[in-house]
Order: sequence, then C-alpha cells, then structure tokens
Amino acid sequence: MCIESVESAVAADLGGAQRVELCANLLEGGTTPSAGTIAAARARVKLGIQVMIRPRGGDFLYTDAEFEAMQHDIRVAKDLGADGIVFGLLNADGTVDRERTSRLVELAAPLPVTFHRAIDVSRDLMEALETVIATGCARVLTSGGEPSVVDGAEVVARMVRAAGDRILVMPGCGITTGNVRSILATTGAHEVHVALEEPLPSGMTYRKPEIPMGGVEGREYLRFLTAQAAVAELVATISG
Repeated sequence: MCIESVESAVAADLGGAQRVELCANLLEGGTTPSAGTIAAARARVKLGIQVMIRPRGGDFLYTDAEFEAMQHDIRVAKDLGADGIVFGLLNADGTVDRERTSRLVELAAPLPVTFHRAIDVSRDLMEALETVIATGCARVLTSGGEPSVVDGAEVVARMVRAAGDRILVMPGCGITTGNVRSILATTGAHEVHVALEEPLPSGMTYRKPEIPMGGVEGREYLRFLTAQAAVAELVATISG
C-alpha cells in the first residue's frame, strides 16, 4: 500500500497488507517522509515499512546536494526501523544512474531496495531493467512505461519474463480491487503496489479558503487517508 500518513499505515496493517511504502506529498508522486512520521508509524504497526527517499518532486536527475540528502535520509530511515528503502535515479540522457544507485543500494544494505517508477520515464525500459538488476536492487516498481499499468500490463509481463529470478518486478499505478486479479494474471507478477487513499474533509470548523498554503486550490481543507475496509477488500480479492 502506498500511503502518506501514520493513520493510513495503521489502516493498511489492520486491513491485512504485507507492507507499506511510506511517503510524504503523494500529490507530487511521493517524497521523503519526516523522521517523526517514520518513527510514529514504526511504533504503531508490525507490517513492513518501505521508506521513500526522494528529496523533491519533479524529475529524477539529482544534484550533488540532493544526493547527499538522500544518503542522510537512508541512514535515518535505517536507524528508525525501516524494513526497506525506495528510490530511483536517472541520468540526463534517460538512462538509469547506475553508479549512484549502486552506492545507495550499498548504503541501504542489508535492507532491500525498490527502484521506483523513475524507470517508467527512462528512455528504454528493458535497458533500464538490466541496469537496475546490475545495481543490486531487490525490486522494481513499474507501470510498464504507461500512465496506468492497465495499459502497460503486457510490457510488465515482458519485464517479468526477462527478469526471471534476478529481481522482483512489481506492477503499480492504476490498480484497483476491480482489476487487480486481471493485472496479476496478465503480468505474471507476485506482488502489486496499490494506492487506495481517499479525500477526507478537514475537521476545521473555521476556514479561510481565500488564503492558500500551496499550489493546489482547496488542498488546505482536505486530507487523504487509506481506509482499513478498502485494504481488507483488496486483500480478500487477491487471496480469493
């Protein structure tokens, strides 16, 4: 389950998920959660916590300062009890940044690393897959180079076959309770990455909507949470 709050981590745990990808700022596709969020989640759940390491939204071409921040955040996540690390780095030409990715994989050890959907904006998915495998990543998250894995499922299936037992290819983006079984059947994958967060109105009774705090209108009075029942339904669908 892809989540951005402690409450959603608890809901995922109670709903039967095996692990969560803990992020901040899912409106940007996910960035590094705070140390406090990681610690609070770890104290409340028993399921696996994979921590997103992404210093900002936007592309995956990082400066030296950003790469330094990523290294620090990996150390913090390990110290706080993370079970895995999630990141993705590209070169300017659209290839996977093999050298830096390898360095971060070594830093994350013994925790497994998931190379995230940065691969979906690489110049060549199969070439990128081989590079990611060479860096020692345990898993790669992909929609098959499409906006939704519903459209990229056949490509993901080719990636699964090409990867063999060298790396786990995990489909994600656009998966719902209604299509998860067909996605698994088409891709041949053994795991899925799903976001079930839904908007929840703010509890504020006094509001000043004319003063925005960010670039998305009305976002100040909305939270996004994962419901335990939605997770349980998804798990039951897959198990069935």
